[in-house]
Amino acid sequence: MSATTVIANDAEALTVAAELAADFRKDAAERDAQRRLPHAELERLSASGLLAVTVPAEFGGADVRTDTLAEIFRLLAAADASLAQIPQSHFVYVGVLRRQGTHEQQEFFFGEVLRGKRLGNAQSEAGTKHVQDIRTRLTPRPDGSYLLDGVKNYSTGALFADWIPVLTRADDDALHVAYVPRDAPGLTVVDDWDGMGQRTTASGTVRLESVPVPADRVLPHHLTFQSPQLHGALAQLLHAAIDAGIASGALAEAVEFVRTKSRPWFESVEEGHETAAEDPLLIQRFGELAIQVRAADALLAAAARSVDAARAELTDDSAAEASIAVAAAKVTAAEAAVEVASALFEVSGTRSALDSLGLHRHWRDARTHTLHDPARWKVQHIGRYVLNGTRPPRHGLL
Repeated sequence: MSATTVIANDAEALTVAAELAADFRKDAAERDAQRRLPHAELERLSASGLLAVTVPAEFGGADVRTDTLAEIFRLLAAADASLAQIPQSHFVYVGVLRRQGTHEQQEFFFGEVLRGKRLGNAQSEAGTKHVQDIRTRLTPRPDGSYLLDGVKNYSTGALFADWIPVLTRADDDALHVAYVPRDAPGLTVVDDWDGMGQRTTASGTVRLESVPVPADRVLPHHLTFQSPQLHGALAQLLHAAIDAGIASGALAEAVEFVRTKSRPWFESVEEGHETAAEDPLLIQRFGELAIQVRAADALLAAAARSVDAARAELTDDSAAEASIAVAAAKVTAAEAAVEVASALFEVSGTRSALDSLGLHRHWRDARTHTLHDPARWKVQHIGRYVLNGTRPPRHGLL
């Protein structure tokens, strides 16, 4: 597998993303219904060069703006939210390499990414005390290498990856990321994801049993949080973009359905409206939904610009402002995704609930994806920042 092109700039990246999204949309409902994993689609994504757009220019990448990256995800998610979710961790762990990788590590892995290689994710663990209670362990060996042991869950992208970044703790409990090849001895990826939504993300289990890891494949992730950082803001921004895309995709499906399939309510006909699209009550509802989608899109774009502004001059204050902007975008996009995906049925009528149409995938995807981390805590941090000037914590989820 190798990228057939290296994308040169932001405009090219957006053009490629829009073209791919248009193609991916065609079979999205069928993939969801049959739980047909998007192997072919991911090969196209790799070959397009899109997965390398955040590689720094000094290593041959386009190093696109953050608002471009967010829009790529929004476009893909509007077409197929499962497919859009798969590369989210890829970009997060490219970012980890940018911040904590040595020049040699960056040169190697950025070269891999430019050749179309995909990074997955083995981060979360089930059954622990809380989400940051990481029990996977990196044990040093006499020759300077390590052994990796643990069990990971919700490992989106791992099944399709060439490299799986594993969040782990060393003997001193410091947080590290080990970049492990998908075919490493002792590493097993289990396709046991059975979520009601995001069915084709293959967000299953990764088992690590004495997996050998060379020293130069380990990065000190704990250093990320010892100074102003945008790790959490970028990760959450991409989640917000996925939610905004779901809302946009659901609204587009509702518009198409009402224009072409819905019958007008008889009382609307009695008042002289011949089609469902002429019903003033439906027009009102579509206006309300469109406002929600526009608000989500606007806050997403503003948050992305805030991340880039902070990156240009990274301080505690600029990082805090970026994190708060992203939190606001994430809360709004999550609400829009769930509301619009549900309202799709309200405005479209009984026929839209037919299982064969697959329109329910938007709501299932929204409801599943928005569980990733609680919006209520984002609202708390926004309130504390606005009222008392309290900066959000550096824990990677803001």
